[in-house]
Amino acid sequence: MDTVNKIADLCQQHNLDARQLAEKCGLEEGRVMAIVLGRWTPSPVERTAIAGVFNLKPDQIAWGHATPIQHIYGSGPG
Repeated sequence: MDTVNKIADLCQQHNLDARQLAEKCGLEEGRVMAIVLGRWTPSPVERTAIAGVFNLKPDQIAWGHATPIQHIYGSGPG
């Protein structure tokens, strides 16, 4: 079974920040930053572009939200 890597860990291992990763993969820097921080789940095209920078297949990277998604109902806590 292939190892699954977190995108932030890959950036750290390769000494890349979001700006550098965006330049290498050809995506918009703000979107790449959101992906690295786990705030945006990338599309298949974005996954392929980013994975290519690290010479990986998209399924070798853990994509998805790192921040919990909260559903707020009613008038707030209380």
